[in-house]
Amino acid sequence: MAKQNIRQLTILGLLTAILFLGQVFLAILPNIEVVSLLIILYTLTCRKKVFLIIYAFVLLEGFCYGFGMWWFSYLYIWSILALVVFLFRQNRSVLFWSILSGFFGLAFGALCALPYLIAGGIGAALAYWTSGLLFDVIHCIGNFVVCLVLFQPLHRLLEWLYGEHPTSL
Repeated sequence: MAKQNIRQLTILGLLTAILFLGQVFLAILPNIEVVSLLIILYTLTCRKKVFLIIYAFVLLEGFCYGFGMWWFSYLYIWSILALVVFLFRQNRSVLFWSILSGFFGLAFGALCALPYLIAGGIGAALAYWTSGLLFDVIHCIGNFVVCLVLFQPLHRLLEWLYGEHPTSL
């Protein structure tokens, strides 16, 4: 029992590190990222334990980039994605997950505008959101393509890694 818990905790730490490093290494590209795909896959694989990964990731983001206004939105944005994935977890269509990932990329700026709504009112939130619409479109397209291409191979790998008794790929 303890050995299984140590194994699972180690895997969760590894998945958190992969999530963070995926974000850092792709930061050079405007809104092309693997975080959305990995959150989808982690939710399908790890279920409720995905929230441990999400909040560790958000904390790492804060330590790396600072705890600005954007950071507060990360506290709920990735959880929203995980909750939506959890609702549709029975779906096996790669196209469905790619469309969801693309839609999430499109909605990302609007979701990030919520702290600005609280801090500066509707004008601040609208200004923040509309100034990033082009990046949201890029985010949408990038998320769709990344998910379409990488979903199946990464899902198989995660199922093998996180499974109760992995045998072989």
